[in-house]
Amino acid sequence: MNTTIKTDKAPAAIGPYSQAVRAGNTLYISGQIPIDPATGAFAGEDIRTQTAQSLTNIRNILEAAGADMSNVVKTTVLLKDIADFGAMNEVYAEFFQEPYPARAAFQAAALPKDALVEIEAIAVL
Repeated sequence: MNTTIKTDKAPAAIGPYSQAVRAGNTLYISGQIPIDPATGAFAGEDIRTQTAQSLTNIRNILEAAGADMSNVVKTTVLLKDIADFGAMNEVYAEFFQEPYPARAAFQAAALPKDALVEIEAIAVL
């Protein structure tokens, strides 16, 4: 049975999807753009600030599911500009410890609300 995970500490879904869904012992976290749930606006205009907010949203969803960043086994990072990879990676490294999750990173033609980054995650609980 699938269970929806929802928290006010991450942006509400802006479409017909859930912030996260737990299926068995696996948690699938929808792509998080850098919206600060307290203001409804982007946390900042630069890749570092936007990456930190996207990962903070993921961390808050994990906490709502009784987990933390160490439970993450896979992420996908979508970047508006692949040239931002290095700066994103530096911030990303502040949120994870070894063993790091598997990861894919891509440049996307466009992201929701013209964000610079969107990150989704899979965690094992």
